[in-house]
Amino acid sequence: SEMIPGNPLFKLMELKYWNWVQFALSIPVVFYATWMFFERAWRSVVTWNLNMFTLIGIGAGVAWLFSLLALLSPGIFPDQFKTHSGTVYVYFEAAAVILTLVLLGQLLEARAHGKTNSAIRELLKLAPNQATRIIGDKEETVTIDDIQKGDLLRVKPGEKVPVDGSIKEGEVTIDESMISGEPIPVDKKPGDQVSSGTINGNKTFTMLAEKVGSETLLSQIIEMVNSASRSKAPIQKLADKISGYFVPVVVFIAVATFIVWAIYGPEPSYVYAFVNAIAVLIIACPCALGLATPMSVMVGVGKGAKSGVLIKNAESLEKLNAIDIVVIDKTGTVTEGKPSVEKVVSADPKFTETDILQKIISLNSSSEHPLAQATLQYGQQMNVAKLPVVNFEAVTGKGVIGTIGEENLSLGNEKLMEQVKATISPELLKQVKAEQQQGKTVSYLAVGDHAAGFVVIYDKIKESSKEAIGKLQKEGLKVFMFTGDNEDTAKAVSETLHLDGYKAQMLPEDKLNQIKRLQAEGKKVAMAGDGINDAPALSQADIGIAMGTGTDVAIESAAITLVKGDLNGIA
Repeated sequence: SEMIPGNPLFKLMELKYWNWVQFALSIPVVFYATWMFFERAWRSVVTWNLNMFTLIGIGAGVAWLFSLLALLSPGIFPDQFKTHSGTVYVYFEAAAVILTLVLLGQLLEARAHGKTNSAIRELLKLAPNQATRIIGDKEETVTIDDIQKGDLLRVKPGEKVPVDGSIKEGEVTIDESMISGEPIPVDKKPGDQVSSGTINGNKTFTMLAEKVGSETLLSQIIEMVNSASRSKAPIQKLADKISGYFVPVVVFIAVATFIVWAIYGPEPSYVYAFVNAIAVLIIACPCALGLATPMSVMVGVGKGAKSGVLIKNAESLEKLNAIDIVVIDKTGTVTEGKPSVEKVVSADPKFTETDILQKIISLNSSSEHPLAQATLQYGQQMNVAKLPVVNFEAVTGKGVIGTIGEENLSLGNEKLMEQVKATISPELLKQVKAEQQQGKTVSYLAVGDHAAGFVVIYDKIKESSKEAIGKLQKEGLKVFMFTGDNEDTAKAVSETLHLDGYKAQMLPEDKLNQIKRLQAEGKKVAMAGDGINDAPALSQADIGIAMGTGTDVAIESAAITLVKGDLNGIA
């Protein structure tokens, strides 16, 4: 009522009746919408774990109870507390407005944090629900929970590996991108380890279950994300500790304010004393800014969204200014995240590069390997036609062979060249080794008994990466790369981008522990990644930055998402 000068509502009925209207309107606010604030305040007092809700509960609660007493028994108050109409000043409206503003702030904050557990849900989706168990000559479908250590399992093409274990029979290709983050599948043979949630290629294999339930690598990743999400930063722990002393001090100041105003304040001094004491309790609480802060954040978030930067909460904006180390993943963050053909080389004067490419894509047209798809896409871009292939055969872990016309062709690694007894000239071998030392994948093409050329496949570095990293370094930030890829690839990318350092062949747990180590040294760390394997580190970092082109798990684990998958969004 007093918030609106010359309130026209006073012309409808007398002030004493409006006090009853305020009382009625405040009841659903106090006893329904914001009652949890008072419950939190009571628990904080009972457990002596004082916090900001203690101040809100005391301030708004005292104001409302005082108003109720003034409404029901105005005669017990001295004249100093009364208006010219004989009613006592009431503060139903003030209490309701303060509580409503805090509630609105809490709702905005809850909305910002609403996807806290989404990362866990996305990770859980990666785990298969069932598996095929082999018992003697029979097979049965069982749930993941029923699998025991030592069980023999069959994994069919395209299925997810149910638990961690080792391959007993079969040579296969496994997509391990959820663990390593690298796009190129890994060849596996009997005795090799496989992990839960990774995806089988195009062949069936049997495996021995060695780790089940919470012991699997996927379960450990889920627990790491969960643990990092729940953990508090050191500054948060300090703030909680300070609150224990801050609240009693504020209450003491409120009491002192009442006494000073009651003795030295203008008439009606007790009214001024009461109002100012309540004001101290409420204004001292940062929750009073519960609306202003989210609103200002929404403006910042809105501007970021227009630039392709999605910011999950206000804390992220505040922490960004304190970051001094940026850790980046390789695949999908600084690189495109998918294999592509860099070049095709002919080592035989009888064949042009187009001839070599035509033979390669013709062979690969019958292959289901992901690297084969990269060459086929390149062939389409170069408008090269495919030739018919007969006697096609895929040699697991080595490559493919086939016949075009009268030419026997072999496409694959050095082991395949040895198998088909194709010679590799010293000059050609030197060229290939130079490419491999840069972390690139090379496949030889043999025509008959000699290697006639090769194709280079790699994960291309994004055009924007070098510029963005340069900007970050000019601002005084150190930029490091943590990747699950091999040493040669990591070193080549690091040198190309002039990074301050790198670590290769890192598992999700390794990335998480390195982030923790940097934080223990007092560093403020931002982590940028796009894969499932990055999720624990993204959750642990002071600021997690996900590529919008990456997995849902990474995006949900991060505080900031770069929609375009471009590091320039934070540079």
